[in-house]
Amino acid sequence: QVQLVESGGGWVQAGVSLRLSCAASGRTFSYYAMGWFRQAPEKEREFVAVISRGGGSTAYADSVKGRFTISRDNAKNTVYLQMNSLKPEDTAVYYCARGVNSGLGRDTQMYDYWGQGTQVTVSS
Repeated sequence: QVQLVESGGGWVQAGVSLRLSCAASGRTFSYYAMGWFRQAPEKEREFVAVISRGGGSTAYADSVKGRFTISRDNAKNTVYLQMNSLKPEDTAVYYCARGVNSGLGRDTQMYDYWGQGTQVTVSS
């Protein structure tokens, strides 16, 4: 059983930065792509970013491209999401998830394990 635990969320003002972390249990962390998703109140969960198993390839939603950076440290079984220039529309619960394979999927169905989420609130 894989467990994913996010941390680093909080309440911040627009324009500042936050870094989210997601620690994974198990010995196969480096076998899979890892993604970040977010869900705002009364909205569907949406893709934010994904990173390949080795970290050499990434993909981002258009809404965060140029502001957010996903990275991973396979030695620490951890994936990160650096969020800069935060906007009120970035307010959501942020989830990390493990991909079902090594591909850079953007659909929630391409992920099999999810964390419990961490709240990010950005005030204007």
